[in-house]
Amino acid sequence: MKITNVDVLMVTVPVATPRPEQAGRGLDRPRTWVLVKIDTDEGISGIGDSSQPSGGGSELTGGILRIMRETLIGEDPNNIEAIWQRLFRQYTYAGPRGPITRAISGIDIALWDIKGKALGRPVYDLLGGPVRDSISLYTHPRTGTPDQLAESAKGLVAEGFRAVKTDPYSPEMGSKSNAYMNGVISMEGLEYGAELISALRAAVGPNIEVLIDVHANFNVASAIRAANRLEEFDITWFEEPVQPESYQALRQVKENVRVPICVGERLFTRYDFAPILEGRLAEYIMPDICWTGGISEMKKIATLAETYYVPISPHNVQSPIQIVAGGHTMMTVPNFYRLEIASLQMPNYAQAFDGPLDIRNGELYLSDQPGLGIELNMDYVTEHSEDGWGPSRA
Repeated sequence: MKITNVDVLMVTVPVATPRPEQAGRGLDRPRTWVLVKIDTDEGISGIGDSSQPSGGGSELTGGILRIMRETLIGEDPNNIEAIWQRLFRQYTYAGPRGPITRAISGIDIALWDIKGKALGRPVYDLLGGPVRDSISLYTHPRTGTPDQLAESAKGLVAEGFRAVKTDPYSPEMGSKSNAYMNGVISMEGLEYGAELISALRAAVGPNIEVLIDVHANFNVASAIRAANRLEEFDITWFEEPVQPESYQALRQVKENVRVPICVGERLFTRYDFAPILEGRLAEYIMPDICWTGGISEMKKIATLAETYYVPISPHNVQSPIQIVAGGHTMMTVPNFYRLEIASLQMPNYAQAFDGPLDIRNGELYLSDQPGLGIELNMDYVTEHSEDGWGPSRA
């Protein structure tokens, strides 16, 4: 079998209407998926996801994928590890993490999809077989006032979700996301965040897990203050307390808070996660399968974390390919915690692919069909593709 074509598809999808207080923070803008479709001379195609919408990431990753395309044409798609290593190592001098691993991720996921279809087995069977019947999920209530947040969270619990995540400091710090300067939050912002989580906890009761994400917006002092302020609400984790460049900053936070820490969506490959695990800097890790190197690398990171008895909870905010690829991998991972899902995107998921995801009572049930078990709705992709980034005729 040989690869005959690689399509890089940039698909812009609408988002759910945000609340007025969210306007202007990126939540009211369309979301762009960067999808990969790899064709072979045996008529088998695979799909992958390399999406990263912020900061021009879609165009950057799409351009790299188009360059990598020339490396892939004529290759045997079964040689997944060899292709991964070749792509990663050829960019050593450019810096192989970040945009490079995002591009590799989409390719890798598509290759696993092809291999599963060629062998007639779901991807999780190729990774060692399932250790569970379904994938536990967590999702996000709509933000707003304390009462609005509480009401939204109650609705999710009624649907069967047993864990919810929110950023209670976004009313003040959201406008500073991706524009980090000094990482300071005001006392008013700190107390309003506590008010939000107090209302959420009261609404969902003591048996629902509450996850806190602060999007790395804090400096060390503010992160410590915020984490300790929320301790009374029995939070499951405090996510990305500081920017990812300094392990020492993370260590200082870790040594001065009494709540579990989660990091990893902005880390790339097992090489970035090794110091986190060796340094005991987090109780949970959350790599992104579209950013860190695809199914191949996610499985390796999970196995590495297993040796430290650290649970893994993949970051997911992109297309259903990301969700399903993460699900297949986590079906085989003993130290899996939960998989993230953006519930507000569900209408887009059902339209862009061949039917809705099978989610029941907060659990994802994967198909036993070969490969990933989902296919692109090419009519939808064509209609929503950016100019110059639609399907080819190859």
